[in-house]
Amino acid sequence: MEVRRFTDAAEFLATAEPLLAQNEAHHNLVYGIAGAYAEDPGEEELRLWIVEDGGAPVAAALRTEARRVILGDAAGEDAASLLAEALVADCEGELPGAVGNVPTVEWFAAEWRRRTGAGVRLSMAQGIFALERVRPVPVAPGTYRPATVADRELLSAWHADFSREVFPDDPEDPDGLLRWIDNRLAGRSGGGLWLWEHDARPVAMSGNGGRTPHGIRIGPVYTPPEERGRGFATSLVAAQSRWLLEQGRQFCFLYTDLANPTSNAIYERIGYERVGDSAQYDFVRD
Repeated sequence: MEVRRFTDAAEFLATAEPLLAQNEAHHNLVYGIAGAYAEDPGEEELRLWIVEDGGAPVAAALRTEARRVILGDAAGEDAASLLAEALVADCEGELPGAVGNVPTVEWFAAEWRRRTGAGVRLSMAQGIFALERVRPVPVAPGTYRPATVADRELLSAWHADFSREVFPDDPEDPDGLLRWIDNRLAGRSGGGLWLWEHDARPVAMSGNGGRTPHGIRIGPVYTPPEERGRGFATSLVAAQSRWLLEQGRQFCFLYTDLANPTSNAIYERIGYERVGDSAQYDFVRD
């Protein structure tokens, strides 16, 4: 086996396709991030790796500046270990963490710890969910609409609140957040942001983006604490998912925090089915 490094996202996707296409749901992050960079490189550097065995891809990873590495599914522990070895060298033993599907992310994290001595901490266990058909659910009062530039300030505040609630240890990046919102509002890479309104005011938010060849990812989904428990986000995600399917997507994906059974149950009622497990690890130094 050998490791190949890439700087061109389109070339990376073409080379990794035989691996990624085996399970689009599992690889929606890799597809989404690399696809967005292939369309518009942006301001952050993207680094990409593929492990090949006899010319066939058996592991893949990508990383933007100062962020956790995103892993594709490795064909085996040896491929994940070789990928970790390459990243230890290329990143000089410094990496904030890794995100990937089980067991690949566990193999990678164990090898990273062995080679660098860094501590490994599970920061979130996640479920990967996919939907092909929206089930009927009770509709909350109000209606949904696409967000516009006029909603930019509200979207920024809500997304910052979402990040602090879900990823409290991650550093805030206000400029990066605004770029992300602007890209979604502009519809780049299939992105979009939606609001549920009740009594002429927004009460919930949901986004979509990260296209795969046949699907698209939902998220983030956020309802301010004072508006929760009234079904706004459930109705919004159901309507948004239905619209995306009507536009030609074969399925929608989303991630859930497995420590939050309430949100998991809500998505299952809409029609999302758990198709895999993912984990986010932080690499820490004493």
